[in-house]
Amino acid sequence: MTAMATPPPQLSARLGDVRSSPVRDILELTQRDAMISFAGGLPAPELFPAELVAEAFARALAPTHAARALQYSSTEGDPRLRALLAERFRGRGLPCDAGELLVTTGSQQALGLLAAVLLDPGDAVLVENPSYLAALQCFGFAGARLVPVPCDDEGLDPEALPALIAEHAPKFLYVVPTFQNPTGRTLPAARRARLAQIAAEHGLWIVEDDPYGELRYDGAPLAPIGSHAGAADRTVTISSLSKVLAPGLRIGWLRAPAGILGPLTIAKQAADLHTSTVDQVAARTALESADLDAHIAGLCDEYRGRRDTLLDGLARALPAGSQFNRPEGGMFVWGRLPDGWDASALLRAALTHDVAFVPGHPFYALQADPRTLRLSFTTHVPAEIATGLARLRRAVDAVA
Repeated sequence: MTAMATPPPQLSARLGDVRSSPVRDILELTQRDAMISFAGGLPAPELFPAELVAEAFARALAPTHAARALQYSSTEGDPRLRALLAERFRGRGLPCDAGELLVTTGSQQALGLLAAVLLDPGDAVLVENPSYLAALQCFGFAGARLVPVPCDDEGLDPEALPALIAEHAPKFLYVVPTFQNPTGRTLPAARRARLAQIAAEHGLWIVEDDPYGELRYDGAPLAPIGSHAGAADRTVTISSLSKVLAPGLRIGWLRAPAGILGPLTIAKQAADLHTSTVDQVAARTALESADLDAHIAGLCDEYRGRRDTLLDGLARALPAGSQFNRPEGGMFVWGRLPDGWDASALLRAALTHDVAFVPGHPFYALQADPRTLRLSFTTHVPAEIATGLARLRRAVDAVA
């Protein structure tokens, strides 16, 4: 008689409230060749500097360099790469030197490291409402309570923070201040300065996530929150090469005050020892051999036209009475359907017409608005965007 096998232990209780990303699930549904998708926040692959990256890897793997590029590396990251990344931060108004940086495997890892270092189960995290979905997942996986901060068309309201801090004693505020995902909003300079002041007065960490800030099509750049008085010793600023060079390199980084940089470095040692050495060397080589600013300027010229095509046709594609914003940069337009409409229901109809977008409800920590939706304009050329909008209009007519 065969003995019954004893089942293995159950999975971690932390997984209980963590769900698959609805955005990723939608992307799985949009893989048909005929599909025009406004769903994914993806850079345009035809604009990747493929020859530059290929040459950078060739140089990294040349006989005179390969041994170092293929070897283990320091947890902090390639020193020359960190110096180049610190220079980029300084160019954007954030005082920084290489010793304040930690190279991460994409900026998403930076969020995971911060959660590991700062959060215990039950701790509160203040977030914009709506906010970046993968950050909500990351903090939720760590057992955090997500506390939404009231927002308007210019982003979060700093004056709402003192009462929320007093009520919830949060460990940190997570904010995407420039061309936010999902809304495309940008926090004005006065609100950034006020946020920094409140954080200093109330002893609050700020996590400033800035993957889109260099993709500006209109208006003047704004200084990072971490550069404002009162914020320097309590702001962790995160950025990435994914949107401006190539996401497949998985090169992100964070700048952190000394008091938290050490623990973050130890957390990274435990996570993966270090980010891929060869990818770091290739990224550094690409930055040393090419004018990244010129490449970004070309991206902005192309993406500006794609944004304008989407905005010019969106009012005709959506139901009468819909609202949407006009972001000055980034990758996203945020819309709201009229009363009585549901973005998820419209998506189901849209998929039958080979066009897709992301309903807004997964981006909310609480009190989701089912009428909201996010559209990304970067992946398709203007002619394809126009075709996608025509398909969206047909889907709207089918639901109406």
